[in-house]
This record gives sequence, structure tokens and C-alpha cells, in this order.
Amino acid sequence: MTNNPLLQFSTLPDFDSIQASHIEPAVEKVLAENRAQLQDILKNGVIASHPDWRSLMLPLDDMDDRLNKVWSTASHLNAVKNTPEIRAAYNKCQPMITAYYTELGQNRDLCNAVKRLSQNAQQLALDNSQRKILRDYLLEFRLAGVDLSDEKKHRFAEIESRLSSLSTTFSNNVLDATAAWTLLVTDQSELAGIPETAIQLAADLATKRNLSGYLLTLDAPCYIAVMTNADNRLLREKIYSAYVTRASDQGGHDLSFDNKATINAILSCRSELADLLGYQNYAEVSVARKMAKSVSRVNEFLKDLAELAVPAARREYEELQKFAHNHYGIKELNAWDVAYYSEKLRKHSFDVSQEELRPYFPLPKVQEGLFEIARRLYSVEIEPNISMSVWDESVEAFDIKRNGKTVARFFFDVFTREGKKSGAWMAECRSRRQLPDGGMQIPVAYLICNYAPGTVGKPALLTHNEVTTLFHEFGHGLHHMLTTECHLRSSGINGVAWDAVELPSQLMENWCWEPEAIGLISGHHQSGESLPASLLGKLLAARNFQAGMKTVRQLEFAMFDFELHQAGMPIESDAVNRVMYSVRALTSAYKVPEFNRFQNSFSHIFAGGYAAGYYSYKWAEVLSADVFSRFSDTGVFNAATGKHFLNTLLSRGGGGDPLELFTEFMGREPQIEALLRQDGLLSLRNGLCD
Repeated sequence: MTNNPLLQFSTLPDFDSIQASHIEPAVEKVLAENRAQLQDILKNGVIASHPDWRSLMLPLDDMDDRLNKVWSTASHLNAVKNTPEIRAAYNKCQPMITAYYTELGQNRDLCNAVKRLSQNAQQLALDNSQRKILRDYLLEFRLAGVDLSDEKKHRFAEIESRLSSLSTTFSNNVLDATAAWTLLVTDQSELAGIPETAIQLAADLATKRNLSGYLLTLDAPCYIAVMTNADNRLLREKIYSAYVTRASDQGGHDLSFDNKATINAILSCRSELADLLGYQNYAEVSVARKMAKSVSRVNEFLKDLAELAVPAARREYEELQKFAHNHYGIKELNAWDVAYYSEKLRKHSFDVSQEELRPYFPLPKVQEGLFEIARRLYSVEIEPNISMSVWDESVEAFDIKRNGKTVARFFFDVFTREGKKSGAWMAECRSRRQLPDGGMQIPVAYLICNYAPGTVGKPALLTHNEVTTLFHEFGHGLHHMLTTECHLRSSGINGVAWDAVELPSQLMENWCWEPEAIGLISGHHQSGESLPASLLGKLLAARNFQAGMKTVRQLEFAMFDFELHQAGMPIESDAVNRVMYSVRALTSAYKVPEFNRFQNSFSHIFAGGYAAGYYSYKWAEVLSADVFSRFSDTGVFNAATGKHFLNTLLSRGGGGDPLELFTEFMGREPQIEALLRQDGLLSLRNGLCD
């Protein structure tokens, strides 16, 4: 056990040494130690009756930190280096973790100790962050069922354990269904229109698997390349159909991956949890932790956006239909035609395409410019760190420094590969906190994307959309890494309301559209020339291309999620499909095929943290657009504005109420006009939003 690398808490994970066999014993050891330590704390009569921050909260932070260091590493490896052995160890330990946190949340003695500490906050001169942590902690106790009878607590714990297992099953089914599907193309002419880089990657993958031809997959780089560029309509239909039916009973996939029953079970569990806690539905449970505070407010927000965006989206689709008919003789567009002809229309209207931009955004140049933007805004330097152990040879590690002192570190894992979950995300490796010995633990982040790697003699080249995704995840990373909070439960994204946590990430996306910033992140991979003024002008002119269609796509996801979680018991077999159909009838700009089972791979809400919270993306977009208007007014690289944002909002993490932090920066509450202006929808709005 002393040689278990997962238990070396004073260092970063030694990925070269960590094996799947280390996970279970490390988890078991930390859980046993934590339970024993908690028992000792609560047996201490002084702590139980007259707790102070040092005697109660610091030990609890120590316990959480130890467990986080083990479990965040195991979870990370399960996502980026998924092997049968790692998955088995993760699946075995997940119920242990869930059971532990359920016990903690239902411990009445601990709840009473935290309540006494909160009641004595003024007498003990606790600061605002500490007081908010205690308020949040007490809410979590209530939402964990601390006030339930013993019988109901037991049932609550059973449901939580079941939910944990179901979410893991859902995620595994999506990963396996995605990986299981491939299409071997032997005639290159069938790939006409697809960029050469994507074709070469398909050829390389085929060679790697001892096949002759081009192997297409459902991984994002391949899927997007085909759907956006392939002239072969039948090929687009095949890829689309396979992608939107992943983990379902449609599309000829392995039925063992079908998530329908898993989804229904998840929804039933959530509904029963809400009922046990005295809420009408799970949406009420979700918003209790969020900035929106009420279900009705979220419904009103989504309804207001839909009233603006849906008419715009349907006009945009009519324009697309006319274009496809007039220029290509297409009488009726299918779902697998939309991305393809949209890109044609973009090229026709603005003389620019994502593929045309790709040579100007080589990853090394984008990365260099991103780091320079962070330097200008927040006075930090970012330097490579070759001493940090990584889990794959393509992963890079960096230090963030201020005045020569390292304040944070992060890993960049940006390329797609087998055994890696699709999508893009930021996750915590270490959180900033004051250690018992007086030292400061610096934050460390995992920043993950899934881009096509470079080829021989050519670096990875990103579309502008991919550049925006990279900036988005880096914004999350900055939120985590530039925190100045000293308490574990408020540092970085910890303690941040879920519908405000996207603010820093969406804010960072704005610099991808600023001419001065584009000059920093672009440089042709051969000549080094920045994006020419002619292309820059076209890119900026096309910014709001199909903004209505993009908005309603997000609204469809958000409204489906939120309506689904407002339903009560029991969950009928086909209820999920009915909700999806009804939402699409309200929001879709075009007809979606009956076989589409997007919900079966909607990991955000069934295997992530966004259940009854996907609306957070649009909610936080209002906040981020409003905040960026201040940068626009003062200069996008105005150091004083960057410092003010850093000090009042970004670095404060979960140490303050999000509305209060926003108001401290802006001098007023949020207004939706900035988002409508940014998306080109302001002219559709009658009057102003309070």
C-alpha cells in the first residue's frame, strides 16, 4: 500500500506508475481513513458543541482533498485512457464513492456541527467565503436527505447508488457504441469533397487496423468532416444515421448498448429522490442549487428566447432550402443535408468556409496566441513543464506563473484516440487550498479536447469552430486555476452555481472573434502569415450566420432536459421520445427523422452534471455576453478591465453569490440585450428585458 502511486498525496499523479490494480485499494484505504477521522471529530465534545473553522472544516477539507486526489485521477483515466481493467476498477469503486458521500450528507451529527458553526459565524469573525461555504453545505445536507427518517434515508441511499451505476452504464454504452461502429470505404472517389487531412487520417486508421482503404468512424473529427463536406449524399446519410442512433435500438447498433431502459431508470430514480425530499419534481431539486432559483424562471427564460429564435431559425432554414434548390437542384433537404448545404451557403454568401480557414489555425500558433491573450488580460506567463508525468505521449503540461512564481499547472490533451471519451471538458486534478502546515496547494487542471492530430510534416490544423472550443475549455481552466480562494469548497469552480459556471468559458470564446486577437492566434502553417484581412472580414461577417438555427438547437436540448425533469412518477416507457417530439415541434427549424435518438447519447444530462441544468449554457451566455460588452467598451486587451474581472469575479470562484459577483463587476444586474446583439437577434426584440 505504501508503494501505491495513487496515495502519494504530496505530488501530482505519476501516470507512468499508476495501474488499474492501484485504484480499488487506494479508494478503500482513503474511505476507511476518512470514516475513522470523521468519527474522531464527532466524538470530540468541544468540536461537536463549539466548533470553529480550524477544528471542523479544515479536517473535513483534508478528508475531501485526499479522496479527490485518488478519485479525480481514477475518473480522469477512465475518460481518457479507458481500458477494460481501468473501467472494471472504476465501476467497482463508483458505488463506494457514492455511498460515502451519501453517508456524509445524511450524517445528522455532522450537519448539527456545521449548523452551530454557521450560527456562530459572526462571533468567530468568519469571512464571506466561509459563510457562503457553510450555507451551501447546509443546503447540501438537506438535499442529501439529512432530515429524512431512517427508513427513507436508507431508500435515498439505495437510489443514489443506483443512479451512480446507471450513469456509468449510460456513459459506457455511448463510448462503446461509438467505438463499435466503423465504415470501410475502398474507393476514394466516394470521399469527394472531404478535406485531404481527414481522408489521410481515415487511411492511417485503416492501415493501423490492417485494412485496405479508408476507415470512417463516429469520432467528432471524422463525423464533422463527412457531414460538412462529403459530396456523397448516401455517405452523409449513413454517417448521420449511425451517429444519431448511437446507444439505441435504431440504426443497426448492438442492442446491448441501448440506453432506453437506462434513461427511464435514471429518470425514475431522480423523480423518486425529489419526492423523498418533498419536491414536486427533479427540476425543483436542481434549481435549488442554481442562480435561477425557480423552475418558473427557467421556463420563462427558455420561452422568451424561443419566441425570438424560432422564427429566425425557420427563416434561415427556408433560405437554405431555396439555396439548395436553386444552386444544386435539391427539392427537399434531409437532416443529413443541412450541415453540408449550410457550409455551401456560407461559402456562397460570405466566400469563406471552415476548411478554408483551417490552414491559418495550426494548433501551436493558436496555443501560443491563447497564452499571450491570457498574459495580456491577467498578467500571467505560461511555460511548458516537461517534468510532469503524462498518460499519453501527445499530452503536454504547463505552468502558469505570476511574477516568476508558479500559481497553477495544467495538462493539455487535445487529440482524439481510441479509449478516449468524445467531447471537450475541463476537470480538476488539484484544487487550491490552504494546507494545515500553512502552505498553499496550487490548482492543477485537465483540459481535454478531441481534434484530429497532425500528419507527417504538418501540424494539427483547427477550424475556427475548434479554436472556439479550445478557448471555451481554457476559460473553464482559468476559472479553476486563477482562483485566490483558500478554502477547498470555494476555490475555482467549487461552490459555483452550475448556471453561472459557464460564464468564464463562454467569455473566452469572444476573443476568437476579435481582429486583434485573431492576429495573435492565426498564422498559416506554411508561410506564417496571419489571417489575411480579406478572410478576416469574411469570417467576421459570417459570425451570425444561421444564429437562429444554432440558438434553437441549444434550446431544443435545454427545453427537452428541463421538461423531462419536470415530469412526475411513473416514467412511462415512451415518455422520453414523446417529450423530445413535443419539444422539436416547438423549436426545430426542420423535420428531424423519426429514427433520431439523440437523447440516447445525451451524456450531459444522463451521465454528467447537467440534469435539469442544460439551460445553464444559454443562461450563462447572457452573463458572458454582458461581461464582454465591458471589455468591448474599454478595449478587449484593456489590462485594467482584465484585472477588475479577475479580482471581482474570475478569482472569486464559489466564494460569493454569482449575482453579487456579477453586479460587483458590471455595477448592475445582467441584461439580455448584449447576447441578442451578439447573436444578431436584437432587432427581433420588442422592448427591453428587465
